[in-house]
Amino acid sequence: MDFKSKIRTIPDYPREGIMFRDVSTLMADADAFAGAVEQLCKPFEGLEISKVAGIDARGFILGGAMAVHLNAGFLPLRKPGKLPYRTFSEAYELEYGSDALHMHVDGVEEGEKVLLVDDLIATGGTAEAGVKLLRRGRADIVSAVFLVELPDLGGTRRVRNMGVEVNALVSFDGD
Repeated sequence: MDFKSKIRTIPDYPREGIMFRDVSTLMADADAFAGAVEQLCKPFEGLEISKVAGIDARGFILGGAMAVHLNAGFLPLRKPGKLPYRTFSEAYELEYGSDALHMHVDGVEEGEKVLLVDDLIATGGTAEAGVKLLRRGRADIVSAVFLVELPDLGGTRRVRNMGVEVNALVSFDGD
């Protein structure tokens, strides 16, 4: 299946010069969504993944589906103020602002095999914050997994430089 053709591109959103890759169109297509989840999970089948950590918010959709497919638990990495228990926190910069991710302090146990999942990797700030949170919990991060990568923005390289494997289903060069 041509997953790239299922992703809508919106120019100049959320600001001029940004080519927004809207994965909601892929997720709305039942066959494309199921096929994408299957392809994203394939390299990790049989590896006894303990948890899939999904980044707020589209990473929840993918991560939840992947967790079910891999018979793993799901761990939400949330925006500030969304988790009711004590949390670790990591601030990060986006290509158009800043934010933070939080994870319950007991979200992972030492040595658990975890996949970090989000819809897209651009500059890598959000993914880096996710890696740092999981490392604070002493997880064994098997891979960071994305539907879309924008390799020219450096995020894939940034996460790999942290010693984490990166897997993406679709790549858009020049964005």
